[in-house]
Amino acid sequence: MAAPGETYRLAFPSKSKPFISTGLSFPAACAHHVHAFHAYKVYVIVSNSISKTANFTKLEEALGPKIVGVRKGIKPHTPWDDVLEIVQDIRSKGADIIVTLGAGSLTDGAKVISFALANDAFTIDDLSKLTVDNKPQNPKPCTIPIINIPTSLSGGEYSPFAGATDTRTQHKKGFVHPSMGADLIILDPALSVTTPERIWLSTGIRSVDHCVEGLCSLDPRAPESAEAFEKGLRLLVPNLLRTKRDWEAEGPRLDCMMGVVDAMQGLGGGVPMGGSHGIGHQLGPLGVGHGETSCVMLPAVLKYNYAHGDEKVRELQKKVLDIFWGEEMIAGILAKRGLERDKAGAGDVVGAIVSELGMPMSLKDVGVTREQLDALADNCLKDVWLATNPVPLTTKGQVLEILEMVVGDEKSSL
Repeated sequence: MAAPGETYRLAFPSKSKPFISTGLSFPAACAHHVHAFHAYKVYVIVSNSISKTANFTKLEEALGPKIVGVRKGIKPHTPWDDVLEIVQDIRSKGADIIVTLGAGSLTDGAKVISFALANDAFTIDDLSKLTVDNKPQNPKPCTIPIINIPTSLSGGEYSPFAGATDTRTQHKKGFVHPSMGADLIILDPALSVTTPERIWLSTGIRSVDHCVEGLCSLDPRAPESAEAFEKGLRLLVPNLLRTKRDWEAEGPRLDCMMGVVDAMQGLGGGVPMGGSHGIGHQLGPLGVGHGETSCVMLPAVLKYNYAHGDEKVRELQKKVLDIFWGEEMIAGILAKRGLERDKAGAGDVVGAIVSELGMPMSLKDVGVTREQLDALADNCLKDVWLATNPVPLTTKGQVLEILEMVVGDEKSSL
């Protein structure tokens, strides 16, 4: 199925999808593979910002009359109302393939949309029955293929899991099925040059978060995924720093994208994440970007776990530290910032990297106030990944202790 000049392969050797396309411009690759899927009615979901650019025009020109519908934007954290509007639109237009151009909510949205279409979920009550919480019995697999053209590094396109926000409660709910997710992911580093710096770099830290929480997990499956997490970390962090220094360099951008694949391969082994992810899920409905949640929370959660964990927890963090200090570029930046290998903890090191990239480091930086912490902590306790943190987070007091570390006001503990 590869086009001339294209590299086309499975993302994960043990799974039947997704495939990855590199080497071609995204419009050419998309047009080729729409034809290869024998699709004739394309529904495009494009971010609002990209819809106003020449990049979207190029995609429209490449697909031509095959486009039967376009949705410009899905609101942050994928509200169910948006999902159901698109489900109805795709159904009415008879689309036979979904193409997303953008990242974040578009990616999760396409997964939930395809799952809803397969299971005739056309109302909020219908959609509610398909959530992880409600444990749907024998749901039908997705049938409409999805092509993702991502512009960030959050990695959701590689996962059969999606989060979307119940607009009745503003609580983010999970959806999962082996059939969910992209059939093809087109990686074009030239396209990503137009991604805003804060989104590119913060979502890169999101993937770093996957690797770090994966390597620190106490789950028995973690050692099986450790090699992929370590490889991802070694690709992601140095190349995020290189991208920060030379914004238009495509080589480091593609290396970041490949690091995301490794991070998601590790996650694909079933390793549960920890407190940074769990708290981050509930920061989302408060308007905090996917990647920014990791920038703020990962250093704090690492510090909390080191302070309250046992020797095994600390030993796993040391392995993460060895990876960082073993990369010459990272070690140089850490030393420049006054950190010493035998004294700095994993939280300090991750915090230094986030700071070097110029990303937000407190809740204040991302618009969350002290007055919101109480309700936030209550919502966080509903997230399954708090219980799988290396130091299980089972009480409101524990969550508030972590949040207090990163409030960013004059009363903050850090």
